[in-house]
Amino acid sequence: MFTRIDHVGIACRDLDAAVAFYRSTYGFEVAHEEVNEEQGVREAMLRINGTDDGGASYLQLLEPIRDDSPVARFLDRNGEGVHHVAFGTADVAGASAAVAGSGVRVLDAEPRPGSMGSRIAFLHPKDCGGVLTELVQAADQAADTEGS
Repeated sequence: MFTRIDHVGIACRDLDAAVAFYRSTYGFEVAHEEVNEEQGVREAMLRINGTDDGGASYLQLLEPIRDDSPVARFLDRNGEGVHHVAFGTADVAGASAAVAGSGVRVLDAEPRPGSMGSRIAFLHPKDCGGVLTELVQAADQAADTEGS
């Protein structure tokens, strides 16, 4: 059902400073940057490596662009740090249904648009050991299932 750790989301107050840290410390480069108005964040995806399924693993750096965004609230409560973990899947709707069948609450009734053209769904952290968990279907896989 899951093929990789797609990304680890890290909440930060200053995206540019966080990118500079990961670039100078680990040599990671930005593979994609965007503003997600719906989620109220400016984000950068730093590619870590490729994976056997043709996908990749990333660090997702998240800077809030409004005070009422979930990431801004997270920063107020917890400070900077790991916000969520995301698992890659070839079928986010199917994976969501399977996980829901095990008793975990899925926060998105239907998968929604995510970074880099992906489709995503979040799982309730109280049902996942306190970890906000995201399921991610990469853009190329999302296009394959949307046409089916």
